[in-house]
Amino acid sequence: MSQLALIDCPTGLAGNMVLAALLDLGLPQEVIDTPLAALGLAQAYRLVVDERRSAGLRGLHLEVELREVSPPHRHWGDLRQQILAAPLDAALQTKVLEVFTLLAEAEAVVHGVTPEQVHFHEVGAVDALVDVVGVCAGLLHFGVSELICSPPPGGHGSVATAHGPLPLPAPAVLEIARRRGVELASAEGFPPAELTTPTGLALVVCWADRFGVAPSHIPESIGIGLGSRQLDRANLLRLTLATAPHQPATQAPVIQEAVLEQQAQIDDATAEDLAFLVQALREAGAKEVFSQPIAMKKGRAGQLLTVLAEPSAAAALRRVWWQHSSSLGVRESQQLRWVLPRRSLEIATPLGSLRLKQAQLPDGRWRSKPEHDDLVALATRHNLGLDQVRTIVVQALTALDGGQQP
Repeated sequence: MSQLALIDCPTGLAGNMVLAALLDLGLPQEVIDTPLAALGLAQAYRLVVDERRSAGLRGLHLEVELREVSPPHRHWGDLRQQILAAPLDAALQTKVLEVFTLLAEAEAVVHGVTPEQVHFHEVGAVDALVDVVGVCAGLLHFGVSELICSPPPGGHGSVATAHGPLPLPAPAVLEIARRRGVELASAEGFPPAELTTPTGLALVVCWADRFGVAPSHIPESIGIGLGSRQLDRANLLRLTLATAPHQPATQAPVIQEAVLEQQAQIDDATAEDLAFLVQALREAGAKEVFSQPIAMKKGRAGQLLTVLAEPSAAAALRRVWWQHSSSLGVRESQQLRWVLPRRSLEIATPLGSLRLKQAQLPDGRWRSKPEHDDLVALATRHNLGLDQVRTIVVQALTALDGGQQP
């Protein structure tokens, strides 16, 4: 059964607040405990849930009590293998991997390492595993097929971490918001505090269809999760399960965005020089670089080189043109383009994990395309043809709730 879920987070997002709201909605605790036991964590934690008040409003507060005497260090590579090896439901496994993959990629950018080298301090701890697995299992339990979240405030000031004091919003929060285009609400008027955590934002980003104002709806049930921090207002998150009034099928939004176009005509560069220029432009921020053969004045054969990029990359790209091309000028313009909502995720298959790119069509369906390098790697590892690997990937996709064949 499909279900609309709405998250209202006026004081930010944290994994334990979302999980507490799900429990307030009536989520049975065994829905959380069963997959965590499959991950070998049955004796590693205890959920402490109690009803509290915040600025006069009731809700559930959740604290994860750790029972590990010496928690092991968890790197993303080890954590991914632990999740892939666990006998989890396919849809749950895919969502948990998606959340942690996003966290690993964000932390890798922040710390200047590869995702495999990321050492999760807060994220890799048992409490974060409980939050991620519990929230994903809870949303699947309630059959959530569409989730809309209000823009969360990131916070301001600084927070103490394993890396020392860090500015707020947390660097990983900013990186997740940047790469997924998430609007962060203003924290003006709030006392200095961390309002949105990396784990909380990654969880909701991987489930939300969009961030914004809730559409017209009929509330069915409401769960309230309370934060631990004392603020000058009610510190709570509301998770509403609702139905939309009868109306024509919802159309997925198509996104309009600005794109920078730079072009130059070149007729005096070797093929090797052009290849080097193209690579340098990509490394400077170009989303795409392509060339077209053209006939120039006096019958000379040349190449029209076109670069597409985010407008913010314009200056860096111009420096590459001047340094590595023979062109005396570069044409530059900004254009508007319409793009389908898209996302990247990692799914588990019987052959191993595989990355996907997905685009949402206007009718709401998701169109999937496996990363070709991953298909080749799995085919090589198992001595199978690409067509056989694709068949297995299709079967793994259709096992997911709402998964679309590539």
